[in-house]
Amino acid sequence: MSQTIKVLLVDDHPLVREGLVDLISQQADLQICGEAANEPQALELIRTVQPHVAIVDISLENGSGIELIKSIKAMFPAVTVLVLSMHDESLYAERALRAGARGYVMKREAAKKVIEAIHCVLAGQLYVSDKIAALMAEKFVEGRTDATASPIEQLSNRELEVFQLLGLGHNTRQIADHLHIGFKTVQAYSARIKEKLKLANATELLREAIRWQESQQAK
Repeated sequence: MSQTIKVLLVDDHPLVREGLVDLISQQADLQICGEAANEPQALELIRTVQPHVAIVDISLENGSGIELIKSIKAMFPAVTVLVLSMHDESLYAERALRAGARGYVMKREAAKKVIEAIHCVLAGQLYVSDKIAALMAEKFVEGRTDATASPIEQLSNRELEVFQLLGLGHNTRQIADHLHIGFKTVQAYSARIKEKLKLANATELLREAIRWQESQQAK
């Protein structure tokens, strides 16, 4: 691609966006064309500035990066999506790729990996770490299904979001407001999570969610 590549940043942390602006602006062939903290801002910017690539975080202000990726692929299929997130790639990379992303980079990776990933996905290739590539290949070869995956892997994207928010101390009403869904919908998701994780009641669900959240932060 000989023209300047327009890059849109979607992350709810201003400091992260600032660091990415500094990094990407140093590249002669890359140009930041906009910044957004949530899904509505991101979709409006994509409509107006027409970026070549959108760099998206998994957790956004009042929303989900996974849902945003789905929206981008449905509404703007020409835009290439690259995920840059602190969330554990072993749990989220495959979900992001299924949603329509072309690559997944952990925020702890070296800055040059981000630039490498941008060029890789724009060349039509997938970009994931060697670890994730090996895991996905193993799953394909072994024919692993949801039934043989770990309990957390069996949660749907929405269920995982609810579980994560429970672990962060949000109550049902707060989760409903955060995800823009109904109170009873959150209760239904919680019931399905309990069933999939074989938890007896709401107390066990909350305890497990907090324990899991702490384990994620410790990684």
